[in-house]
Amino acid sequence: MGKPVLKLNMIPNKEKSTGQLHRSLQSRHLTMMAIGGAIGTGLFVSSGSAISKAGPGGALAAYLLVGIMVYFVMNSLGELASFLPVPGSFETYATRYVDPAFGFALGWNYWYTNAITIPADLSAAVLIMKYWFPDSSALLWSTIFLVILLALNLLSVKGYGESEYWFAGIKVVSIILFLIIGTAMIFGIMGGHTEGLSNFTKGDAPFHGGFLAFFSVILVAGFAFQGTEVIATAAGETNNPSKNVPKAIRTIFWRILIFYVLTIFIIGLIIPYTDPNLLKTGISNVSISPFTLVFKRAGLAFAASAMNAVLLTSILSAANTAMYASSRMLWSLAKEGKAPRMFAKVNSRGIPMAALMVSVIFGFISFLSSMFGSGSVFMWLVATSAMTGFIKWFGIAVSHYRFRKAYIAQGKDPSELPFKAKLFPLGPMITFLFIIVLVLGQNLFTEGKFDWGTTIANYIGIVFFVVLWIGYKMIKKTKVVPLTECDFENRE
Repeated sequence: MGKPVLKLNMIPNKEKSTGQLHRSLQSRHLTMMAIGGAIGTGLFVSSGSAISKAGPGGALAAYLLVGIMVYFVMNSLGELASFLPVPGSFETYATRYVDPAFGFALGWNYWYTNAITIPADLSAAVLIMKYWFPDSSALLWSTIFLVILLALNLLSVKGYGESEYWFAGIKVVSIILFLIIGTAMIFGIMGGHTEGLSNFTKGDAPFHGGFLAFFSVILVAGFAFQGTEVIATAAGETNNPSKNVPKAIRTIFWRILIFYVLTIFIIGLIIPYTDPNLLKTGISNVSISPFTLVFKRAGLAFAASAMNAVLLTSILSAANTAMYASSRMLWSLAKEGKAPRMFAKVNSRGIPMAALMVSVIFGFISFLSSMFGSGSVFMWLVATSAMTGFIKWFGIAVSHYRFRKAYIAQGKDPSELPFKAKLFPLGPMITFLFIIVLVLGQNLFTEGKFDWGTTIANYIGIVFFVVLWIGYKMIKKTKVVPLTECDFENRE
């Protein structure tokens, strides 16, 4: 028997439609979208504080450990998305292979985390612009950026893919230049850095701060790697998904991991973890970004302005992806009857206009709440999203475990899958264990005095998810789908 043929409703780009998206994204779009989603301020800014807290060795080990877990998440996602490439991936997989109530909660969880990312990124972009124009209006810049992002998403899915391709491309070029310059400095070619591995051996390096510091950096790394899963959302608008999705999955993880590991290694070699500037790194002061510090040591005086531009494109890339992902998830929820039907309509270019606009409006209102009054509403919204990424990964692992078990229970051969995840069932089980430890240890194994306010802020996202799950289950009287009844036939 050959591999199963994808019987999907392929809508030509020029055909007018009121209910289907267009399949216009290519493999290169998927790859760069995943890079754009996973590489952002977590690498360009927060990597410095990670090294300062846990030492160069601790930071490296933390990112490697999280990278292993993400590898299994991406494998699970690759198997699911290659078999059933649909825009509402997380909701659809959980509904079909676990429980409709679990799918409902997971879908709205994914919509929310992306919708709240829009105002958070707008706030960050405003801070960057104020580096150049300190007396300018925050409302002006946020409006300009929001209009630009909306325009990119309104063109067509291919227009979005192209914009994200170039946004992410700037990040990749910047990191490659950093790696080249950093390597030249290490060997004394630029900047005169000839200290070798001394920064890994001085003081209590390479593992500074002990277990608590190491665990706190694991949490930072866990949030930094989030974003690669946008591949699954985009799979529903990809041409030849059975070929392009596996291709992107196989290559993207290793590229991202190499970028993170090599970058942190070079920063750790050049800048001592005791450097006070590393602990101060933040978007509000790009002049002490670890990238900027390294470039300045290489004698590149324009480093701060250059990194400011890179950070701006990085943040706009993240907001661009969030706007795309939130609109597609809301469209999918509406198609499944789990959101108002008006959000299920698309225009002649295959854009779910109503779903896109509600995400934009939600983002802009949330941004305004951060400007006027105390901003407490906005901070509460951001706090509720803190755990949504881990919930998303947990949902992927659960859905994949159930998918494979049901596939076998119905007498199907896993070797015929377009993409077969490595080390099943070990992969999903490692993901389960890792996320449970991360979630429970969010406050139990972090430095400093235990704080109830912080604890509530960290875990309220889980409460939000559970309320949606149980509430839908009670109202709709849903049950866990038996393995022998999981739907493998309907591939639309």
